Amino acid sequence: MARTPTMKDVAKAAGVSVMTVSRAFKSDASVGDETRKRIRAAADDLGYVFDSTAANLRSQRSHFVAVTIPSINNGNFAGTVEAMTTRLSQSGYQVLLGHTNYDILREEQLIEEFLSRRPEAVVVTGGRHTDRARRLLAQSGVPVIETWDLPPDPIGHVVGFSNAACMDLLVAHLVEQGLSRIAFIGGDVDGDTRGSDRRRGFVAAMEARGLDAGRLIRAGQPPISMHEGAVAMAHLLDSQSDTDAVICVSDLSAFGALTECQRRGVDVPGDIAVAGFGAYDIAGICVPTLTTVDPMPARIGEEAASLVLDLIGAPAGPALTRITPVLKVGQSTVRS
Repeated sequence: MARTPTMKDVAKAAGVSVMTVSRAFKSDASVGDETRKRIRAAADDLGYVFDSTAANLRSQRSHFVAVTIPSINNGNFAGTVEAMTTRLSQSGYQVLLGHTNYDILREEQLIEEFLSRRPEAVVVTGGRHTDRARRLLAQSGVPVIETWDLPPDPIGHVVGFSNAACMDLLVAHLVEQGLSRIAFIGGDVDGDTRGSDRRRGFVAAMEARGLDAGRLIRAGQPPISMHEGAVAMAHLLDSQSDTDAVICVSDLSAFGALTECQRRGVDVPGDIAVAGFGAYDIAGICVPTLTTVDPMPARIGEEAASLVLDLIGAPAGPALTRITPVLKVGQSTVRS
């Protein structure tokens, strides 16, 4: 096995001291551009990788931000992480990403593991956590930001919106179209707290208008797939055929519902209107296009990253950054 090149090897190849090599990799201003280029070229030739762990231990800085998300194949969460990563990397910070799979016990484990690595901040998705996870975060000594939600008892800082209130946007739009026998698909599992909030918001919005809020269809474990949306729609059409509109917990489940209608020859929106949530790409290219709510995932990531950088530089009391989701009306709910 070949010997791993050391900083001393790089220093010898570049004709500088070991200290100068160390300063060059830490972007120390005392190292000139030409010297830095020579050192980096020597390191590349040797296959040397700077050991940032040891340097971080000496400086007591890790330069990474721990982030948890429920799903790695969800376009919305991916958009948040991408925007956050872009903003943080511009200031020399990296994201350490953890995937909870909608399991708060898994989130607790990830939080404990992350905190053992001394992150500069922790960004979590949602406002529901185990009691132990809350204690770990509250006592961590680093900024904690909860996103994608408006928790009633925030641990620290919040960048989010009310998932429940988003449903009022959709119900109001459907009622304006003359629709009243409205169903809801999904949000029936405790693990997906945001989905449960949407279901709860649907019930509240219907009851506030004196409408029947009992057309609630189960759709399975989160994240709900297109297939599960189609199965749920089939059940709705078979059991409550007089339904004139349906709101789905996500655009993926709404697309599944839409395809089930097409399979059965049910006209959308003529026979039944279909709406989703998330403003996924598929909502804008399917036929008909889907009415949905855009939760502004990239904005959440950008605001969370900016808040992290502000707090690392100057710690401050709890702050709330409220995101305003936008209703995007498609062809699936508007009757001629």
